[in-house]
Amino acid sequence: MPLASDHAVSRLRAACLLQDTNNTRPRLDRGEPRIERCGRCRLIPSHCMCHLRPVLAPLPGRAAVCLIMAEFEALKPSNTGWLIADVLPDTQAYSWSRVRVEPGLLALLADPQWQPFVVFPGEFAEGREVVTELAAFLPRDDSAPVPKRPLFLLLDGTWSEARKIFRKSPYLANLPVLSLQPEQLSRYRLRRSSHEHHFCTSEVAALCLALAGDEHAAQTLEAYLEVFSNRYLSAKQSVAADEGDEGHQRLRALAAEQTRRA
Repeated sequence: MPLASDHAVSRLRAACLLQDTNNTRPRLDRGEPRIERCGRCRLIPSHCMCHLRPVLAPLPGRAAVCLIMAEFEALKPSNTGWLIADVLPDTQAYSWSRVRVEPGLLALLADPQWQPFVVFPGEFAEGREVVTELAAFLPRDDSAPVPKRPLFLLLDGTWSEARKIFRKSPYLANLPVLSLQPEQLSRYRLRRSSHEHHFCTSEVAALCLALAGDEHAAQTLEAYLEVFSNRYLSAKQSVAADEGDEGHQRLRALAAEQTRRA
């Protein structure tokens, strides 16, 4: 089995496994025995997509993502925060706790190069500064001062977990809230939501990147999510992965475009 990916979410997952000495975490794979999964892409070996991983090189001035993850979220095979860290190498990830705050997270929020935004629906952010676009934080022309880089704080968990993180994290209370106004409905199919306006974490990250002007990264993450979803569901249905479907073709085309730019 391939080794685990070396990025923030995989390291958080490893730490969670080490800390859970009493084996109190929930069973995240149904059935007996536990399903064998690739340590890099979390899919079963027959549907492994490691050869399709599109790692984007860090770019000066690029917006970044920080995941604040609910307990056990990093362990879920269907978690899409992992996909963000796969694609964007400077993604940060921290586990959320009501009683303690990771020092690394506080240091990140205090770093003057970043302008943090808590990404959360504005209708649930009463009393907070809510913004819907980033024009004031992005350069208008070449002579404008270099602005702070957008840092998108994504609350990664179920809707109820995300609301708890939003309400019970004092260190987030004075940060602006970025409320997305997407025109399309969520296409994520691996977990059900009673609200069709809810988006999975990877979709939210892609929308944020597009808002920050990084269209290539946004499109790459969207295509990568589509490929992951298709292969995950194909594996559950015992159907071979279709490497020629639209998502795979889009991902390869974007990878080729990145190579031409390099």
